Amino acid sequence: MAETNSPLAPAAFLILFALAGGDKHGYAIMREARLISEGGFEIGPATLYTTIQRLLDSCWIEEVAGPESSDSRRRYYSLTQQGSSVLNAELKRMETLVRKSKAMRLRNADPIS
Repeated sequence: MAETNSPLAPAAFLILFALAGGDKHGYAIMREARLISEGGFEIGPATLYTTIQRLLDSCWIEEVAGPESSDSRRRYYSLTQQGSSVLNAELKRMETLVRKSKAMRLRNADPIS
């Protein structure tokens, strides 16, 4: 998963986004991703841990020590500086697309609920 101008896969984007709020273990990442996407995207365990491994290999996240009170079996992950840069680049790309869509009036005046 090299740093490119290509859009991030939804799972990778949501994991990076979830970790932007602080260190989390896998289940907490899944819950945060569900909240961020307002229930629109669920990351299952297989996708979560496959994507986490790719993000670790890319040095976009790193494994860190959890709180002293945490279950020692849980692995905690943190966003790296490179991961933060990738997340910010993706957010900027999305903002540009939304701005262009508004300029082209692609969205309805009334939001769809």
